[in-house]
Amino acid sequence: MSPISPDEWQALALSLRIGLLSVLVSLPFALGLAWLLSRSRFPGRLLVEALLFLPLTLPPVVTGYALLVLFGRHGWIGEWLAEIGVVFAFRWTGAVLAACVMGFPLLVLSIRVAFDGVDRRLEQAAQTLGASAWRRFVTIVVPLSVRGIVAGSVLAFARAFGEFGATITFVSSIPGETRTLPIAIYELMSLPGGEGGVQRLTLVALAVAFAATLVAALLGGAMWGRGRHD
Repeated sequence: MSPISPDEWQALALSLRIGLLSVLVSLPFALGLAWLLSRSRFPGRLLVEALLFLPLTLPPVVTGYALLVLFGRHGWIGEWLAEIGVVFAFRWTGAVLAACVMGFPLLVLSIRVAFDGVDRRLEQAAQTLGASAWRRFVTIVVPLSVRGIVAGSVLAFARAFGEFGATITFVSSIPGETRTLPIAIYELMSLPGGEGGVQRLTLVALAVAFAATLVAALLGGAMWGRGRHD
């Protein structure tokens, strides 16, 4: 098997960058939403949960089309953003946005489970000592939920790394800009003599995905094990 070509390395690097950036962008919002769902009861909560998991149940192509309608140059939001110089459609930033949308539910779910496992009595004790909600969140809830947060981040990264349908629908395939590893594999499958490239990139994708899921499983197992002993 021949070594990975420069174009293939480019696709791999782009996928890794998009995966990492999508997690970094999503994490603050995921923490806030997970906290809200874990600690609050409010009207419309079931609707929020249903909307949260919609990207996991819809075909990714539909999600990509929805992003195009919303954030395309002539979309409901994209037209206004284009006036201030922010463009997502057919840009690598759009690939990050698509990855954020697809990985966000997994991130929120994992963090929420971790938040639910924190002993509320610790927060109540801190509250009686005058700690504000924000201070309790930063000094008690987050430190005790680190494993769940990291596990969710790893799962969201893996989902973003392997994203195909929403990405190609929203930003197409532009070498060096939006041509991610899954898109590169798809295109090589349709080229005569592309089998070698498909095999190389498939092995790379398998290695990254296995490493990510292994880390998530180890962290998740440790988290659940700790919960059973508490």
